[in-house]
Amino acid sequence: MLRIQKSENEDVVFTLSGRMDAENTAELKTILEAEPRGRRTVLDLKDLTLADRDAIGFLEHCETAGVKLKNCPAYVREWITRERQPN
Repeated sequence: MLRIQKSENEDVVFTLSGRMDAENTAELKTILEAEPRGRRTVLDLKDLTLADRDAIGFLEHCETAGVKLKNCPAYVREWITRERQPN
């Protein structure tokens, strides 16, 4: 189960807690797409406990699109880096 909390200051920050899978990524994608343009979006991953392959692909796509990944766990960062490397 993934919990998504939104807070706003200069940025729009979504704090993710728990496990992230394909079902959660679809929900998060809908939430992110509903946000107005013009403000920086941040995904705070400090309480993310588990992410599957679909979640890693989604996070990599978000970062490429300009979303900041804050407090990214080392295993998530390493996996994103590996996904970006050509085969």
